[in-house]
Amino acid sequence: MTFEPDHGAPSSPATPWWRRSWDRVKTWRPGWGRGTGPAPSGRRRLWSWTWRAIVVAVVLYYPVGALIAENIDDDPQFAPRNVAPGESRAVAAAAELVTREVDQKTWAPMMPFFMPAGILDNMPNFQRGEMAALGRFGTELMDQVGRVRGTSQVDRDLEQARGFLNEQPNIWLWQPSVSLMPSTTSAQKYRAGRDRLVAYNKRLASGQAVFERRADNLQALIDRIANDEGSDSAVIDQHIIERAGDLFDLRADDIFYFNKGRLYANYILLRELGIDFENVIRERNLTNAWNGTVETFRIASALQPWIVWNGYPDGLFIPNHLAVQGFYLLRARTQLREISSILLR
Repeated sequence: MTFEPDHGAPSSPATPWWRRSWDRVKTWRPGWGRGTGPAPSGRRRLWSWTWRAIVVAVVLYYPVGALIAENIDDDPQFAPRNVAPGESRAVAAAAELVTREVDQKTWAPMMPFFMPAGILDNMPNFQRGEMAALGRFGTELMDQVGRVRGTSQVDRDLEQARGFLNEQPNIWLWQPSVSLMPSTTSAQKYRAGRDRLVAYNKRLASGQAVFERRADNLQALIDRIANDEGSDSAVIDQHIIERAGDLFDLRADDIFYFNKGRLYANYILLRELGIDFENVIRERNLTNAWNGTVETFRIASALQPWIVWNGYPDGLFIPNHLAVQGFYLLRARTQLREISSILLR
């Protein structure tokens, strides 16, 4: 009788060397052996947990990152700090608003698609609206308030600030459609504009710059603000005509939050301009009218519905938040026009 050897049994020291080698060859598997890593089942478990972790990370990357980045800050108590005697509070407020949006928070409008903030919608439009108001303020500073008369020299700091603050808000580090070379981001340009405002304010405090607190300068400035708010109300009107009742209107919230950002920045600026031009406002008996106008801007900028609906204006169940915002826009514009007419007298 012939017995077959048990190849599964371990070889003894007496087993010939060629038999021991043959047994090792038959039982060898890739990645299995002395110092070659875990058994196949261990590797499979490791890979299973690895790809699951990757999937979870990718799934959570955008929503969690976006929730962390999103911060629509419409704090009505925001005010400039440490304003030195002789400085403009409105200029200081504009500079600190820029600092808050580009340094303390994420400047969302320029974020590319692969960043969590790149999928945000409301916050970028809010920030665009803020910067539109600050850009307008920078322009009027350069053209009117920051010079003695129209024939006087333009302040260099204000000229540069105006240019930087009116730059496009969506420029990231690299824009292949424009250039293959790295570019200066929107946030960097806004910081440069902020620095020019701060430099101007310091020169103003030392008597080396001009901030003409005249009635005609204030009148020109609020007229420009009124024009911008009137333009925004026209956009609302046109959009309601075209899309009212559309429950899947994806542009309604874009319009709403852009207007909200501009209203908020203008609220801060007008409140501080009321202090800068306190004497003019008091001399023209405009204190109550001015405070009422500022309050309208505050109320309008505080609107923040959970979902922005563009329902029918006379609808029963679905509201129209654009129409509500448009009411406050027109009320604020009317109040500014009334103040402007008094300043012209």
